[in-house]
Amino acid sequence: MRVLAAMSGGVDSAVAAARMAEAGHDVTGVHLALSRNPQSYRSGARGCCTIEDSRDARRAADVIGIPFYVWDLAERFHADVVEDFVNEYAAGRTPNPCLRCNEKVKFSAVLERALALGFDAVATGHYARIVDTPDGRELHRAVDPAKDQSYVLGVLTQEQLAHAFFPLGDTVKTDVREEAERRGLAVAAKPDSHDICFIADGNTPGFLSAQLGDAPGDIVDAQGNKLGEHQGTHGFTIGQRKGLRIGTPAADGKPRFVLDISPVDRTVTVGSREELAVSQLTASKPRWCGAEPTGQVHARAQLRAHGEEVPVTATVLGDRVQVSFDEPTSAVAPGQAVVLYDGTRVIGSATIDTVQRVTAAV
Repeated sequence: MRVLAAMSGGVDSAVAAARMAEAGHDVTGVHLALSRNPQSYRSGARGCCTIEDSRDARRAADVIGIPFYVWDLAERFHADVVEDFVNEYAAGRTPNPCLRCNEKVKFSAVLERALALGFDAVATGHYARIVDTPDGRELHRAVDPAKDQSYVLGVLTQEQLAHAFFPLGDTVKTDVREEAERRGLAVAAKPDSHDICFIADGNTPGFLSAQLGDAPGDIVDAQGNKLGEHQGTHGFTIGQRKGLRIGTPAADGKPRFVLDISPVDRTVTVGSREELAVSQLTASKPRWCGAEPTGQVHARAQLRAHGEEVPVTATVLGDRVQVSFDEPTSAVAPGQAVVLYDGTRVIGSATIDTVQRVTAAV
């Protein structure tokens, strides 16, 4: 097959490309230039997409012996990922930019261009598995649970999975680094990038403040009593405990957590851990990795990257999904994805819109 290997400049994508070439495919490497300013997206092990990363990817392609190109997708990335990220926080929601990048850039813009150029598939260094069955391809969790990235790939459709390869899904990260060393890839010991790729210093509140400016408001309890002030609702996420800067301690001495974010009146509501408990959520924009489920589905759900699975009952209602938890769960943030699993198989995902709390914040 003619395969386009997305090469970020890191060890995972380099080994993935090498494996595809070794398997006999006609592989071409491509580095995605996603930053308008290539010097701004990396600081040490944080971020990505610098000129240094592009050079690392090119050197890896040379060692593997495959052609290499750079595709400039900075404008597409900025519009579909960076601006979406800022707008979601401005609306009081908590987005997942990695998931959005997979949906809008890597498996939309890149895959579409690859197919138009005559490639059969795109290969990436994501840690997830694709299993071929008589009914089509299935997306499954990776063998290495610490590196599993199926959550941020839950937006992929059956058509996209038909043109995707994840060569690292059956391998643990330590073995990938050892393999890179054996292959003579200079990125074998290169640190993994962390946090949000376009916020190189890891300071998300600072980045958002620079984009949105200050918008002071009140921090209140569930009864509306003012407890403190803030400089912008975009500095908070549901379930947040640290950085609230509330001078008045709770009557019971227990920590407070963010329960609700209201950008319209610039109010952040805080309360106890118990008040965070959610019994049900409603999500929109469902994306199914296979056939759309019908009726009620008993599944397990992951509600944020690296979060634990919880048992749920999901009901598909057209373009919306209602998810009821078998046991109340906490820190469910609108804007994040709820990804449904059947064992290790990814059923699909949807974007969380609203939650129903066990104890209403009034």
